[in-house]
Amino acid sequence: MAKIKPISYLKANAAEIMRTIADEPGPYIITQNGEAKAVLVDYESYEQEQETLALLKILALGEQQVREGKTRPAAEVFEELRRRWQDD
Repeated sequence: MAKIKPISYLKANAAEIMRTIADEPGPYIITQNGEAKAVLVDYESYEQEQETLALLKILALGEQQVREGKTRPAAEVFEELRRRWQDD
């Protein structure tokens, strides 16, 4: 669950937040003047989110190519791969 903290808390307790984030992954939502302005997450969570986003982009691109008819029969692709492996 996200922890909501004002920027003044972040400034005063940065070291504590860094320790907490390492032990209890989960985002900190940092507010300024009562409005959410930033999100602070541990590095591992950030990396996992980036990998997930990359996979989702690949899936979206694949779906778009299918809608546009940019596909090839699987048998044709497998045959091309077999030829490439034999040439190596």
